[in-house]
Amino acid sequence: MKVIILTTSVYGTTGHHLPLLVNCKDIEIAMVIVSEGQVTNKQSQIKKRLKKILKIGVFGAFNGIRMRKWYTDDMKAYCKITNAEQFCKEHNIPFRKVPHTNSAETQQLFRETAADIGLSLGNGYISEKVFKLPRLGMLNIHHELLPEYQNAQSIIWELYNGSVETGYTIHKINKDIDKGAIVLQEKMPIVFRETLADTVAYNYAKLFDASADGLIRLFKDFESLFAKAQPQQKGKTYTTPSLWQFLKIERQFKKLKEQAASK
Repeated sequence: MKVIILTTSVYGTTGHHLPLLVNCKDIEIAMVIVSEGQVTNKQSQIKKRLKKILKIGVFGAFNGIRMRKWYTDDMKAYCKITNAEQFCKEHNIPFRKVPHTNSAETQQLFRETAADIGLSLGNGYISEKVFKLPRLGMLNIHHELLPEYQNAQSIIWELYNGSVETGYTIHKINKDIDKGAIVLQEKMPIVFRETLADTVAYNYAKLFDASADGLIRLFKDFESLFAKAQPQQKGKTYTTPSLWQFLKIERQFKKLKEQAASK
């Protein structure tokens, strides 16, 4: 089975999963495409950012920037992340850069590759013009449980809701973000560390490890699991937490951590 990977970073999920996927005998990595994230409509982007800031507040916006480190540099202490571009060169995997995710260049590369399935690793919205091009469409890995946590940052919203479980979901891509039929899902317990930041980083890394294993299991039994994909029920969408939401996350973290330690 020919797989084409679309991503927005040479690190992140792609840098973690690619070295594991290349050893999966059930697939051939036909190409890795990295979007450079060029903005096609600056006015629309500014409006979206202002709308989000109005919703979560200035503190929420700044705190969201601060938390990015938890999901990038901090989590690298717990799992191996390679440079996907360098890895592709070393293993003779076709590698291309495109101006943005849904660009004409992306579409052309998808057509030329004629892959059986597309794999989204760390993207935002993907247009029908792209996700319908592979013979079987595209799959996305969402590092949270669906449909309960659509568009949610991993770990923090589970804590917000008082849950001690997290997980990942591999689902088909449709026109709505994180709402396609679920092909594979796995729940995992949240392991509590000394701080909230370290708890997020540690568990996020474990989600990466688990979703890579899950993806390989999926490809080994692809026809059966793909055919049994379950449409999602009504879910809930999330964004960056506001000040009050973040304060609740911190309170819940301390409470749940104490409960876990007492067991």
